[in-house]
Amino acid sequence: MALPVAAPPPANVPSRPANEDGLVPILMYHRTGPVEKYMVRSEANFKEDLARLYASGFRPVTLAEYVSRKMPLKPGESPVVLTFDDSAVSQFRLLKDGTVDPKCFVGLWLAFARKRPDFPVRATFFVNPNGPFEQHGLGAKKVRMLLGWGSEIAWHSRTHVDLSKVSDSRVKSELAYGFEYLADFGVKPKTFALPYGALPKNRALLRGFDWGGRRIQFEAIALAGSAPMPSPLRHPRLGAVQRIQAYSGPYGVDYWLNRFAHGKRAQYVQGPTDRG
Repeated sequence: MALPVAAPPPANVPSRPANEDGLVPILMYHRTGPVEKYMVRSEANFKEDLARLYASGFRPVTLAEYVSRKMPLKPGESPVVLTFDDSAVSQFRLLKDGTVDPKCFVGLWLAFARKRPDFPVRATFFVNPNGPFEQHGLGAKKVRMLLGWGSEIAWHSRTHVDLSKVSDSRVKSELAYGFEYLADFGVKPKTFALPYGALPKNRALLRGFDWGGRRIQFEAIALAGSAPMPSPLRHPRLGAVQRIQAYSGPYGVDYWLNRFAHGKRAQYVQGPTDRG
């Protein structure tokens, strides 16, 4: 039986006791729109996600910050990683006047952050070579804006192929192209999300390989799992990371936020940052 939605706890985040052994949710979003459906988080539910995360003491960090154990948190705060796959236009759309569409993910988040500046647009965007974000000529501007807010631009393959069904050479090409493509935006990707969550037959390739005189290696590989991750302070060798689907079904974002709220699982809480 699903747990009922818990009322938000008191928002006195600095007073919360540290728990650096707790869990860290890494959420996986794709598209947004007015109605919730497969791989689409409705605008209303995304706003509710942000509100629940904030009230529960979560503050956003990037995937690269999580795996490197360099999370910009204050005592009492808990890390959450919001990831966005496929660089769809509903993630980040600019209107003709240059402003951010208030109904895209970034627009909804910016509106939230204006009232709660300690929850900035700090996320990991796994992009494809589609602009990115499907608006011709605006990709570089969008990348600069996201980086300026503290977000991470990461890689999600060249053609979104199922890597379990292609040759080693094709796998290498899909991963390596990100270093060439994102170099045009001044970005060297640190993390990679597997299309469909599918692992290549030769999993050793995910640990790194040489390609065209360059070493192709990522600090983390994002899966499409269904559970939160352990504390990076207690598990420093985090090569592959599970993610939680941003939907209301079994083992989705609502399920795990309920379990945290009801004490069924303990979330990571930052301790004193100045330990002398």
